[in-house]
Amino acid sequence: MSDTPLEQAARAARACTLCAAALPLGPRPILQIGDGARLLITSQAPGTKAHLSGTPFLDPSGERLRGWLGLGVDAFYDTTKVAILPCGMCYPGRLPRGGDAPPRPECAPAWHPRIMPLLKDVRLRLLVGGYAIRLVLGPRMGLETAVRGFAGHMAEGLFPLPHPSWRTIGWAQRNPWFEAEVLPALRLAVARALA
Repeated sequence: MSDTPLEQAARAARACTLCAAALPLGPRPILQIGDGARLLITSQAPGTKAHLSGTPFLDPSGERLRGWLGLGVDAFYDTTKVAILPCGMCYPGRLPRGGDAPPRPECAPAWHPRIMPLLKDVRLRLLVGGYAIRLVLGPRMGLETAVRGFAGHMAEGLFPLPHPSWRTIGWAQRNPWFEAEVLPALRLAVARALA
């Protein structure tokens, strides 16, 4: 039995070495895609734990994200329900002052146009973090503006979110509307997308 076009694209993406020379740990493209997925998560890029494990969001950020979505581990990693296609599929390294470097700029233009049309069943796309928000909503879109205005993007099947890193805990405390307004709407939207 031959592979589907999506399986072929996933295999090609996992073999990508496009920006190998710029990657401190070498290429290890990490994505999660499968036929039938109704929820698509576009995040920034894998961290070191994801690079080592080969599994996206298998870290405290992933626990926080799954809590936001109201999804257990089994549902989150079920490729017939959830697809994960980051802006950059490989760990990009660290910034000199700490924190992960931005996703490699070559990745999304090379792979998103090839993979996105094959995700035919996606009902909702989560834009997780500033890089994903700017990739999809434009380079001038600010994180807080996008997240606070989430309802205005729902007609397009998009839901902007902050990145679920530990830094978001303080941000959420300074912006109580996130937990009060955004998270309940997010859980409802995710449940509807997966129904």
